[in-house]
Amino acid sequence: MNNILVPYDFNPQAALALEWSVQLALHLKCPITLLYVNEVQGFMSSILNHEQDEDLLERISDLLDTTAAKISLKTGVNIEARMQHGRVYKTIVEVAEVTKATFIVIGTRGNDPSDHNEKPMVGRNTSRVIRMSKCPVITIGSNMLPIVSRNILLPLDLTKITRQKTDWAIRMAGIFGVGIKAVSAYWSVNNPEIMARLQLQIDQVKDTIEAAGVRCSVRILETPAGEKTTVPSILEYAAEEGDIGLIVIMTQQESALVEFFVGSHAQEFIRTSQIPVMSVVPEETES
Repeated sequence: MNNILVPYDFNPQAALALEWSVQLALHLKCPITLLYVNEVQGFMSSILNHEQDEDLLERISDLLDTTAAKISLKTGVNIEARMQHGRVYKTIVEVAEVTKATFIVIGTRGNDPSDHNEKPMVGRNTSRVIRMSKCPVITIGSNMLPIVSRNILLPLDLTKITRQKTDWAIRMAGIFGVGIKAVSAYWSVNNPEIMARLQLQIDQVKDTIEAAGVRCSVRILETPAGEKTTVPSILEYAAEEGDIGLIVIMTQQESALVEFFVGSHAQEFIRTSQIPVMSVVPEETES
């Protein structure tokens, strides 16, 4: 494991992402890069003269260094503070590649006022990072405690990328020493063919996980009539279980739209889940 990248803008969600990443770094025995990106364009650049801008950036840099030093001293994790200039999402992805980041851990919102809405939303920069990143992105959408002692939820469907998602779930379970709960959801109550395929797949996944030495339980859920997706049923199950610390999903990107599209199910998980979500890019569609 090389590094964990945490984009940081002093927002409460960013602080939660840093707290979560520290627990991950302790298990991996790897460093953290704490990254602040100074957006080159925006309303701040239009109201501050050059001297004011330089003074502000110097104070931000000092505060970033102080934050990294305090947490590093408290936890023993090596944290490097880093400030760069550019477009936020592009810079995050570029730094992740330069530092060979194994994970990006990021809050679902930033300081952009236009990101806020009555409904749960994913910040524009966060959404773009998820679309463009080549490494898994863990999004933190609530103040849930880190995954320690909590299981991993693995939602399944009938796609060929299930094995890659399963491998990542096994990897994360091994890192934290926890179990996996694999779950499928379906509408076709009276369709024995679909039910048989789901049962076969979930049994195969269970065998794969247990063969890797990770405990596993499986469940097939029935999605209520009228639901447009299976996501609400899966998240309701996770809330009822009360012991889920991470949900592992695929971004379901299509190769022709790799930088512009995240599957609707993935978006819904990231947008509505109170549990941290790890989004993995299918290998065959990486840009």
